[in-house]
This record gives sequence, C-alpha cells and structure tokens, in this order.
Amino acid sequence: MNQIKAGAALNYVIVLLNILTGLLYTPYMLRCLGQNEYGLYSIVASVIAYLTLLDFGFGSAIVRYTARTRAIGTKDDEWRLYGMFLSGYTGIGILVTIAGFFLYFNVDRMFDRTMTPDELSQARTMMALMVANLAITFPFSVFGSIISAYERFVFQRILNIVRILLSTIVLVGVLYLGYKAIALVIVQTIFSVGTLLANFIYCRYRLHIKIRFNHFDIPLLKEILIFSWWNFLGAIVDRIYWSSGQFILGIYSGTVAVAIFSVAITLMHLYMSLSTSITSVLLPRVTVIATKNETRKEISDLFIRTGRMQFCVMGFILSGFIVFGQHFISLWAGADYGQSYLITLMFFAVLLCPLIQNVGITILLARGQIKFRSLAYLVIAVISFILQILLSKSHGAIGCALAVTLALFIGQWLVMNLYYYKRQDLDIPQFWKQIATMSIAPAIITIAMTILVDYLNPCSWIRLLPCVVVYSCIYVAVLYLFSMNKYERGMIHSFFRLIPKAVS
Repeated sequence: MNQIKAGAALNYVIVLLNILTGLLYTPYMLRCLGQNEYGLYSIVASVIAYLTLLDFGFGSAIVRYTARTRAIGTKDDEWRLYGMFLSGYTGIGILVTIAGFFLYFNVDRMFDRTMTPDELSQARTMMALMVANLAITFPFSVFGSIISAYERFVFQRILNIVRILLSTIVLVGVLYLGYKAIALVIVQTIFSVGTLLANFIYCRYRLHIKIRFNHFDIPLLKEILIFSWWNFLGAIVDRIYWSSGQFILGIYSGTVAVAIFSVAITLMHLYMSLSTSITSVLLPRVTVIATKNETRKEISDLFIRTGRMQFCVMGFILSGFIVFGQHFISLWAGADYGQSYLITLMFFAVLLCPLIQNVGITILLARGQIKFRSLAYLVIAVISFILQILLSKSHGAIGCALAVTLALFIGQWLVMNLYYYKRQDLDIPQFWKQIATMSIAPAIITIAMTILVDYLNPCSWIRLLPCVVVYSCIYVAVLYLFSMNKYERGMIHSFFRLIPKAVS
C-alpha cells in the first residue's frame, strides 16, 4: 500500500477518533470543569484563534511550492525556499508574541463586565500559555508542511493518531485528579510542542532537509503572497463565523452563555467533519471531470449527483438530531445545556446547503473562479459579526447563533446558489427539485418519529440508544426504497459486495 492510499485510510481513522473523543471526552470535561470554567476556557481559546490568522495561508503554499520546486528546481532552490518560509514564520511568531502581550494586558478591559477577579486572573494565565504555544508553533509548522509536500502521509497520520490517543488519556487523568482549565492548556501545549519537535526530527534526519537563508527569490515571494491571499481570506471568514461568537458572548453575556454556545460549536465541527470526509473521496474524480470541457448538462449532473450522495448522509444526521437531539444534549452535556440543542439545530439546518454543495467549490477551483466566493463570504462574515454584537446584547447565546444562521443563509443558500446558476451555468433549480423529492419520505419519518420519541421520553442512555437504532434502520430503509435512485442503490450494492473480498 503506497503513502497516498495508506494516508487516506489513516485519515478516516483520525476522523473517527476525533468524533469518538469529541463525543466521549467532551461531556466528561464539561462535568469536571462546570459551566463557568468551561466557558472561560472557550473564551480564551476563541480569542487566541484569531492569532492563527497570522498564518496568512502560507501552510498550503509550502506544500504547493515545495512540490513545484522539487519537480523543476534544484536541491539548493528547495533549501532556499525553506529558508524563506522559516524566516517568514519566525517573523510571524514574533508578531504573535507582541499581539499576545497586548491581549494579555487588556484582559481586564475586555471582560471585566462579565468576569470575576479570579476568572480574569485565570484568563490571563491561559492566554499567556496559549500565546507561547502559538509563537513556537508558527516557525516549527514549516516542517509539518514539508512532510506533507514529500507525501510522507503515513508518518504524519500515525503521529496525529498517537497524539489524539495519548493527549486524551492524559487530559482525562488530569481532570480526574481535580485540575481545571489551566492544567488542560498546559497539557495541550506539551503535546503540541512534542508533535512539532517530532516533525522537525523527521525532516532533519529522515528527509535530510536543510535550510538556507541566502539569495531569496523576490519574484517567487510575490507569487506566493498572491497564492496565499485567498486562503488567508477564507481563514478570516472561518474565524469570524465560528470563533467570534464566544469572544462576543464573553464580553456581553458571561461564561455560562459561552459554554452553552461552545457545546453547539463542538457538535457543529463534528457534523462538518463527516461531510468533509465524504467529499475527500469524491474530489479526485470531480477535479478530473470539472477541468475538462464538458457541457452544461454534464457539469450539472455531476453537481446534482454528488449533492444527492451528500444529502443521504447529512440529511440522516440532521433528521436524527431533530428527533433525538434534545434528549442527547441533556444526557451528553447535562440539563444546564438545554439551549445548546436549539443552537446546534440552527447550525445543522443552515449548513445543510453548503455541505451538500461542497463539490461546487471544487468546480470553482478547477475553473480558477474562486474570487467571487471568497469576497462574498467575507462580506457576509462581516455582516454576521455585526449582527452577533447586536443580538448577543439582547438575546445572549440564542441571539448570537441567530446572527450566524442568518448570515450563512444569505451567503450560502441565496448568494452562492444564484451565482452557481447565473455565472457558473449550473442547473440549480433541478438540483433543489431533486433534493426536495428526496426529502419527502425522510421528512415524514422525521415528523412521525419526533412525535413517538416525545411520547416515549427516552431520558436515559439505556432507553435512548435502542430508539436510535430502530430509527436508523427505519430511516435507511425508507431512504433506500423511496428516495434513492438506481445509481445510488448500485453504489450500496457495490459496497456490500466488496466486504467479503476485504474480509477474505
């Protein structure tokens, strides 16, 4: 098995581990920390997340330009390229440290309305630790990107798996011993630095990477900056959407509201990771097809076909959360997190459109027409930020979530679908017609099961899990019989035919 195939397989292991640790470790952490401590931890993490924007999208640039230099350049060109990136990232590390000092000395000014003196002291300590971690991470992250460029995926994935397993075990032990948020930050910092050092050692002694700091290629640097700009813009949008809420709630509503909102954010990330893992399987074939000179119908058929496949999975998760989400949140996070159900449901529902239209991004990239999407999302993200401030003041976590949902609906459902239809010549009306037709039978099952589950009131794991299993069997059967077309049923048949071969 080569590096690419093994890396892809291990990537699914990582996705599964992240989901399992998120579902199993998070409720334990919530109960050990309590709402106030967890909210405090989430606030600081969301503030520090903004400093990661200083990456400026260079991570993917290292991978791209390393691959290009290895193909058409000399080893000396490659070593100088790494020297240029390492110099840049070292400068970013210094910039992060300066920005971190500014944040550290302004914690009181930002959060004194909603935090006690003890919470402010803890926030400063955690912020100092996270800034130090980030300052080290930036220059050393160059080596992780080099390993990716060399396609040594197995080492990276195994290292990531070991880190997830060991760090989770240590974090559980630390919480069991009674330590709180500051201890969690210390443990995470230790594992982060350890991973960075492992990447450096691998590059130095396995790949024999050298760094040269002479004769930087200025025209190449300009080209890299232009390439990185759109990635940087995307990172800004992502941070505004998913990190600003905790920060804003920390200023206007306090740690409890942040904790409730953060639980929803955790589940949202798990939801999105499932869609990403599905898309990663489709991307190679999609890219090949999209870069050819197909007709409008061929591209639209591709868009619709992959969207239907995505909907089979994401619609199932959304339906399941509608039916069982409230009971799940109560058992998983605790009775104090009741509002998290509504917030999570809002996120799941509004993200359904972009997650089943992920292939549209690939089509735009293949056509070199990603600029409009990046600019449109930036405008919508700024609107979201302003709405979050306004609605958080009066409606707390629910208001903040409503602001994010409204912005995503405008940007993802309206603006991008109109753009796909008018500018990319995709058959959007046919896409939604097919998705609507697919949704009829699952919608009936969802309504019926919601009424039934409310009557049964599964208030314990022993009562909830059998209900989930029965619901899943019914939903999948209905989806297969009444919603899937011949092509989709054929894919399922092919999958089950492969299982005996894989086992034998």
